[in-house]
Amino acid sequence: MPSPRPSGTRRFLGALATALALVATTGGTGAAAPTGLREVMFVGNNWDGTADVIASRGDFGRIARVNVIPDKEERLREIYLNPVKLAFFLGVRTGPGEGHDQFVDDMYATPDGSAMVVSRPSFADVVSLDLRTGRINWRFPVAGYRADHMAVSPDGTRVAVSASTANTVHVLDIATGRQVGSFKTGDKPHENVFTSDGLLWNMSIGEVTTALDAPWLDWTKGDRKITVVDARTFETVRVIDMRDRLDAFGRGDLSDAVRPLVFTPDEKKIYFQVSFFNGFLEYDVESDRITRLKNLPGNPATDPDRTTWVNDSRHHGLSISPDGDKLCVAGTMDDYATVVDRATLRQGPLVPASKPYWATVSGDGKSCVISESGADRVTAVDFATGQRVASVDVGDHPQRVRLARVPADWTGPTAG
Repeated sequence: MPSPRPSGTRRFLGALATALALVATTGGTGAAAPTGLREVMFVGNNWDGTADVIASRGDFGRIARVNVIPDKEERLREIYLNPVKLAFFLGVRTGPGEGHDQFVDDMYATPDGSAMVVSRPSFADVVSLDLRTGRINWRFPVAGYRADHMAVSPDGTRVAVSASTANTVHVLDIATGRQVGSFKTGDKPHENVFTSDGLLWNMSIGEVTTALDAPWLDWTKGDRKITVVDARTFETVRVIDMRDRLDAFGRGDLSDAVRPLVFTPDEKKIYFQVSFFNGFLEYDVESDRITRLKNLPGNPATDPDRTTWVNDSRHHGLSISPDGDKLCVAGTMDDYATVVDRATLRQGPLVPASKPYWATVSGDGKSCVISESGADRVTAVDFATGQRVASVDVGDHPQRVRLARVPADWTGPTAG
């Protein structure tokens, strides 16, 4: 039997708390941002150790670049003096880093726009950077030896980060870096998502850096599951094993490692990608079952050898238009992005893109924004037409792209 969902009263209270927090943030005016802030996008250049700040719409032009590793020498000295830390540091480089150090995975802005909070995989930490000076406000070392994806609570005051080698998610006060809670997950926690009913969802993806990628060796990948917790108490509310749901849907051949996912605006359905698959699936939250599957075209030039696919990804990146009508898919190993009609699951044009690694939504909601990690640029694809509308060059190997707000007069750090 599926675990119960929260009661209607509890869901109402969660939604009320979120609404009150948003009123407090906007002063009750309904404005998109507090006075004196402007909307931008943060682009994490994983191998550079920088984050580009670009416009959130229009031509998506670059505004500034932030060094997210101003303490690099200190951190490297620390690592090289500790044999265990060094072994994991080099493991990140040769494994998920594809021969490179991973200096930025995810990033968000604080509610007042004064700081950028960044998870740094190779340094196994989260830091807050003052956007005016570039200096570090606080640093939180995660459990284990690698930091991964993050998520910010609806009111912007808390940030959740996956500590991938410790099977733990930390939840931190975004202003101080103090841990307010944590919870255990399956093997290799990855994506985190807060929902409006007061829950926090974590998807664990198991071991993705081995060459044991044949379907019959899938059992070697570890314990992969979705862990859903109360976002205040961090008590487990629900555990979803997609292996059972995939088997029931008749797709026992697919991996149960849930990669990027998106909720519909009403949070009744989830669309998610899994390892090794060129497409995505639809999951109904209330009935606890997979309801549809979309198989997207493969690129004839894609190497069929699964061991050559980056961290078991075939497609890695998914976003949904604000009205919930369109999905945008980053076809990572197939070198394209495409917009899919959610009602019919009919895909639009295949927009050529070089190893697109993430997909999000522009500030005006009109475009899907993908990171082309193989071309060091960010590209916007129009939800309505499915066509490319803009591209902007960024740093080395962009991955995560997040909407953020910064001071209206900000043009980059003055130091650091």
